[in-house]
Amino acid sequence: MKIAQIEGENGGPALALKVQDHLYNISSLSDVMPGNMDDLFERWDDSYVILSELNNRILSHPGDYVSCRIEEEKTLFLAPTIRRPSFRDFYAFLQHVQSARALRGLPVVEEWFEAPVFYFSNPNVFTGHGRTLARPPYTEELDFELEIACVISREGRDIPPEKAGEYIAGYTVLNDFSARDIQRREMKVGLGPAKAKDFATGLGPWLVTPEEFVGRGKGKGFDLKMTARKNGRLISEGNFADIHFSFAEMIARASQGVTLYPGDVLGSGTVGTGCILEQRPENTGGWLQPGDEIELEIEHIGRLKHLITA
Repeated sequence: MKIAQIEGENGGPALALKVQDHLYNISSLSDVMPGNMDDLFERWDDSYVILSELNNRILSHPGDYVSCRIEEEKTLFLAPTIRRPSFRDFYAFLQHVQSARALRGLPVVEEWFEAPVFYFSNPNVFTGHGRTLARPPYTEELDFELEIACVISREGRDIPPEKAGEYIAGYTVLNDFSARDIQRREMKVGLGPAKAKDFATGLGPWLVTPEEFVGRGKGKGFDLKMTARKNGRLISEGNFADIHFSFAEMIARASQGVTLYPGDVLGSGTVGTGCILEQRPENTGGWLQPGDEIELEIEHIGRLKHLITA
């Protein structure tokens, strides 16, 4: 299933379900469903069953639900969570790690291969699909990062990898916007990145539930093409299957001695070639500037687009 959090008629969050090529207002389909994604996560098991039934009914009798459709082109998308959960961003694609460290004249350290590592980022600045992003005034080197993220569906602690899939509500597209000039200075201190990634993270528009990827497993991920376009020009191509650590391993690591909660977000880290830093600004038309449009797409998940402003 594809679920989205959108701006409702009253200006608050609402839920939508995409079935084939149409978007449906969930509140028009059911009067027992939560009104926003965060409440959905809190009641995930029951809500998932209801959503599955609604999805199947629409597939069987689409004409009965025409009145519940909403126009996707006129829909304002919110990030799949707005209640400020924790946000852990991992570093799980080897190609990106190799390229990023090589730019600093460094090899990949042996410890990287021992366990998935992450940093905590700012959960208060998730921004949804189709939104504008003001370039922070303190950076001249604004970059994107093409990532996939999972959202946690239930509370858990010390989760073993073989059980981790039971804690995933779904997958979505993540853009870890980065101020590279600030990041370089912070990393020299030995603590970071911090302010370099404190201002915005794109997330959404769809939360795609795990059953949609049955049969697509490859390596430690899924065989899903990942691309980035800047002003319509293709500048990055990768694949989720290239990931070195699985989300199951990331969840197990994150939950060691710590409780994960519904709505927590785990990012994969940047896929290989998935940023200007790796590709180099001279090969990609420069760092992101006001007026630029950056669009990330992951096969079978969706497109996440932002317009950069001054």
